[in-house]
Amino acid sequence: MILVTGATGLLGSHLLIQLTQQGHSCRALYRNEHKIKDVKALYFYYFPEESTDKWEAIQWFSCDLLNLMEVDEAMNNVDYVYHCAALVSFFKADFESCIKNNRVATANMVNYSLKHQVKKMCYVSSTAAIGVNTNGATSEQQKWEPGNEVSGYSVSKFLAEKEVWRGIEEGLNAVMINPCVIFGPGDWNSSSLAIFKAARKGMPFYPPGANAIVDVRNVVHAMIQLMESTVSKERFLCVGPNLRFHTLFTTLCESLGKKAPAFTAPKFVALFYALINELMGHITGKRAGVSIESVHSGYKSISYLREKLDKVVPQTYYTLDETITNVIQGSKLITKNSLT
Repeated sequence: MILVTGATGLLGSHLLIQLTQQGHSCRALYRNEHKIKDVKALYFYYFPEESTDKWEAIQWFSCDLLNLMEVDEAMNNVDYVYHCAALVSFFKADFESCIKNNRVATANMVNYSLKHQVKKMCYVSSTAAIGVNTNGATSEQQKWEPGNEVSGYSVSKFLAEKEVWRGIEEGLNAVMINPCVIFGPGDWNSSSLAIFKAARKGMPFYPPGANAIVDVRNVVHAMIQLMESTVSKERFLCVGPNLRFHTLFTTLCESLGKKAPAFTAPKFVALFYALINELMGHITGKRAGVSIESVHSGYKSISYLREKLDKVVPQTYYTLDETITNVIQGSKLITKNSLT
């Protein structure tokens, strides 16, 4: 039995798709039952003729990863664990929630994987848990360091990784993968896909920085291959093309029939706007759009190396155009609530 946490998320849902395509039975953990229908829509998108048969290979299991009794029950008779669940937020008000849902939840998964003697765990970390090489491309060896511009999300993922390393020292067979921004068909209101929603409305401005994006299908393929290999006690960057944000935003807008952004704003202006947005979030309780931490990220130019992963899991990575096309086409079958 294969257990997948965060099964209704972008990565978890696509992991289920590839695992069931290969004939595996999966126990899929979820918190919000409403989101399960979005995963089912993805099955119709990828397997229009076989979706029902593959769907039946999934055992849906309601579980709060902060509830020890529920985690213990979910881990019964599990052989392999893919820990994909995480809270992704760059709003300062969500710092404590990130610590709970990323560090504490990961510690629980590690502890009960040890208790139930699972054969192997794959933990989905992030490039945010790796330091930044200011003199060139960043690799897995770059040491993470705290700082004024380091996001709370970054702190939480770094601490979550430490829980996995602790588990490894206690005998856990585990491997970690550190993807960059992941794109794939899903809910345009969620984390990395919110940029598609913004592009659909039109984006007059773009940040001057650079980062990497990766297709969800490439990440899932790498995860499964790492789990099926003898590789253990290692972490791997999983990144697609390194891009200027201007290139990314222009391609997105043009793909959605919108005018490409033509201007960039001074950082102090962007930070002021983000401050106002965060203050409004405190008042309304709704946090969306730009934040102070996301502004800091948007004005940094970061590139990543993928050499370590390529040696273990060679694969052809989707181009930006191929990824965007898949996101737009696949998301049409996701429930209307996900696109509003």
